[in-house]
Amino acid sequence: MFGIGMPELLVILVIILIIFGAGKLPEIGGAIGRGIKNFKTATREPHEIGVTPIAEKKPDDPQS
Repeated sequence: MFGIGMPELLVILVIILIIFGAGKLPEIGGAIGRGIKNFKTATREPHEIGVTPIAEKKPDDPQS
């Protein structure tokens, strides 16, 4: 694809491990997974635009 082979991927993963640490990697992976899932869901759903008008607030009745 971009000429990225196994050695390049290992170097990238080692750099990520050094920057974020081993404790944060599961959180980062989960966040990326949720983002991809939300993106896929958003591309499949029809576009919905909320055009429901907001009910106008009536002025208080001065006679009460």
